[in-house]
Amino acid sequence: MNPPSSETLISVRHDLRPGDLGAVVSLHGVVYAAEQGFDATFEAYVAGPMAEFVRTRGPRERLWIAERGDRLVGCIAIVGAGSRGALNHAGKGDASASEAGDAAQLRWFLVAPEARGAGLGRRLLGDAVAFARTCGYRSIQLWTVSALKTAAALYRAAGFEKTEEKPGRMWGVEVVEEKFVLCLEGAAVPVTEKPSKDL
Repeated sequence: MNPPSSETLISVRHDLRPGDLGAVVSLHGVVYAAEQGFDATFEAYVAGPMAEFVRTRGPRERLWIAERGDRLVGCIAIVGAGSRGALNHAGKGDASASEAGDAAQLRWFLVAPEARGAGLGRRLLGDAVAFARTCGYRSIQLWTVSALKTAAALYRAAGFEKTEEKPGRMWGVEVVEEKFVLCLEGAAVPVTEKPSKDL
């Protein structure tokens, strides 16, 4: 049996490099336009907070980049809910001042279509949850849309619970926003055997 080539091997890193921000924003824009019909305003929604994250991130915040060769095939981030304010999809604040330091927000979780089905999403989510736990966050919250069934299944498997939903129109389509929360005290967390190593 031949060993995997650099074209099939996926590596995960969290050291940000020039071009990463643009690649993550582009992947979101292209994939969500094709799969959900989102318009260009979705790319702007991703780009603004991500640019601020790159400029101001702290030691309790991290963006993971999954690559096959030199091509981005996945990403996920943990940001402090109080650092830029935890946002729902409408861009409205979501964390009270009292809980901001204890809560992390999971953002920019996406696996490219060609990299799905091999456990990359589970691995990225596991790495993000483990990092948040190590950083001392007491909970992780995230906003998603109801159409993303596979992602919701991953969240539930990791112990997240849906706590809120609201219909609305954004990015050129009708959506139902969903908020998921994971309590990190005693939560079931998927364990990655080799965090941030080659798959």
